[in-house]
Amino acid sequence: MAFKLVILFTLLVLSFLTSQIASTSKRHVASQIKNTSKRDVVKTIRVKDGDIIDCIDIYKQPAFNHPALKNHTIQMKSTHLESRKDLQKSNSPKVPLQVWQQYGSCPNGTIPIRRSTPAKDHPSSSKIIINPGHSFSVVLTEGFSYSGAKANIKVWNPYVESNGDYSTSQVMLRSGPIESFDTAQAGWAVNPGLYYDNKTRLFAYWTVDGMKNTGCFDLTCPGFFQTSPEIVLGGDITSYYGSEITIQISKDPYTDNWWLKYNDKEVGYWPAEIFLVMRNQAHLVQWGGEVCSPNVGTQPHTSTGMGSGRFSDFIFRRSGTMTGMLIEENSNPLKQPEPETLYVSSDEWNCYDAYLLKEGVPEPVFFYGGPGSRQNRRCP
Repeated sequence: MAFKLVILFTLLVLSFLTSQIASTSKRHVASQIKNTSKRDVVKTIRVKDGDIIDCIDIYKQPAFNHPALKNHTIQMKSTHLESRKDLQKSNSPKVPLQVWQQYGSCPNGTIPIRRSTPAKDHPSSSKIIINPGHSFSVVLTEGFSYSGAKANIKVWNPYVESNGDYSTSQVMLRSGPIESFDTAQAGWAVNPGLYYDNKTRLFAYWTVDGMKNTGCFDLTCPGFFQTSPEIVLGGDITSYYGSEITIQISKDPYTDNWWLKYNDKEVGYWPAEIFLVMRNQAHLVQWGGEVCSPNVGTQPHTSTGMGSGRFSDFIFRRSGTMTGMLIEENSNPLKQPEPETLYVSSDEWNCYDAYLLKEGVPEPVFFYGGPGSRQNRRCP
């Protein structure tokens, strides 16, 4: 009886904390958007016909506005990623040059932040929280204590029907029950509602309540600490269609911070303090694509594409494709998950499918994607 009371009390505390974080997240999102022009901008880089990049003092970045991070000490480098040879495999591509770097660089002691400026014909929006409708085509593994995951993701530019839709391909770590899980994920996205265009961009995302009320992309609200002066979250990577980027998320065993690595560069980290149930470990790793739209699972269905907008193509590999899928268990070296622990799943097989190639290849390769309802009679 006493044990049941302890469990009930713990659940009530978690529910309260989640609601508090959700409400503070909403307030801080609004505050961050409102005060963007008041940042201490050290330098501004303007990309021709493109982004505006502000170089901000690293100690004045948005993460310090999170209520749990007021007195946080920035961890400038991970304690484990650079020193571990298994994370420096030769098959990882070199860092793609982000378009903005052709026009300048940020000084030491600053980080680059993409200025959120809507196009003239694009309605302004401060909505950062994810829409409720999601459709996933993924391969996943669960049942262990995961401290990291990695993959090479082929970059595409799928069609996105409206500003209320987006399409992503990502590496995701998750922990907690389906109705209130924590997650950290990163990859590429086409998200006109957030970025005000249809370019493919690098993104990072986290949430603590199953994507219901909290959810934050990049540095648009407090939570992620950036340490790299070279990589822009939300940065344009459209020059690399058809080639791969490498995404890795890995928990530092000494600080419990969840580090993001883009190819061979550490971008920054999600501090352990912002999570409720993923402070020490994740219980699920997921690789694949997602379409978010009010019109998934409905009729008429959205025509937003996933991956390249093609169904799984394991012959020519012109669909969404992931290679080099690796996991960390309990901060041990990266390894391939056992084939029998990998499960393929798609929420809407007629709109977006998934296929895991395991036979005749040195390591599993995952193919996924689809056109939604665009020129596809099978999707309602």
